[in-house]
Amino acid sequence: MRQTVPLRRVASARAGDKGNISNVSVWAYEARHYADIKASITPEALKAAYPAQFRGQIERFELDHLHGMNFVIHDALEGGVNTSLNLDAHGKSFSFLVLDLPVTVDL
Repeated sequence: MRQTVPLRRVASARAGDKGNISNVSVWAYEARHYADIKASITPEALKAAYPAQFRGQIERFELDHLHGMNFVIHDALEGGVNTSLNLDAHGKSFSFLVLDLPVTVDL
């Protein structure tokens, strides 16, 4: 049965930052969900969901043999941790935003 669920239900994510670039990796818990995750979680979907946070280019690197993807998000950290006036501009928090996106999968 196909259901739309938050990504966190079928995948994990890790994130980090360096300067003004954040990177978020997404890993399917089960190989059978990877194609649906890959179809749903795109650079365009990230930008549409969070246009205020993800203003720059987003690159996606697919690791199909590992059932994962890595997103490199440019110009996402208001200049970076050391130059931003925002106290919570760390890219590590972006994994939680990505895991909140909807994905339709067979459960």
